[in-house]
Amino acid sequence: IIMKKNILFAALLCLPLIIMAHKDDKNPKYLLGAVPEVDGVVTFQKNFSVTDKNEQQIYDVMLAYIKNSLIGNAIQFPKSEYTRITSEEKENGTIVARVDEYMTFHKMFLSLDRTRFRYMLSASVKGQKVSLIITQISYYYNEDMDGKNGVHYRAEEWITDKAAVNKKGTKLYPRSGKFRRLTVDRVQNIFEGFMDALSTMEVEEQVITKKRKGIVEE
Repeated sequence: IIMKKNILFAALLCLPLIIMAHKDDKNPKYLLGAVPEVDGVVTFQKNFSVTDKNEQQIYDVMLAYIKNSLIGNAIQFPKSEYTRITSEEKENGTIVARVDEYMTFHKMFLSLDRTRFRYMLSASVKGQKVSLIITQISYYYNEDMDGKNGVHYRAEEWITDKAAVNKKGTKLYPRSGKFRRLTVDRVQNIFEGFMDALSTMEVEEQVITKKRKGIVEE
């Protein structure tokens, strides 16, 4: 009886997450076109200008953000050779890094659903123009406690319009859809993190609105 009550209690706790997931399955933010492809490869891009810093300053801030906020976020894999800066060319204004981090779908008592989220990030600056590219995305899902026996998914076979959105383009498929939603959100979070790091934040209307100063999106 106690076990049945615990199962019922866990199910009730998960109910709001299930309802929210179903709602997001039809959110236009995640539907057709949300995951762009370039020559058949999932590729997210962001371009913007930084008007109040020079090229050297922009490069230094980007490098610090990658090291502290992205590479630093992957400390759960201390022995991973995947997470690292693979190229750092100051003279050309380019930085390339590979990142392996956790992406958590939901976490509750005795219940954890997450995947490893792996990607390559290219950041470049020329003058005051910044270009960010995230590609070579893959997932390692359902690994055991030793980090083995998981399932590998490539973004091209798992989160594209064809793989994750129904034929009518009205909702996401249940399994691949959760990967697509969190990938779109995480990529947006990374891009905004760069812009926040490169901008001077001004607080307006008593902290209700924040405005980035010195950033011009393209």
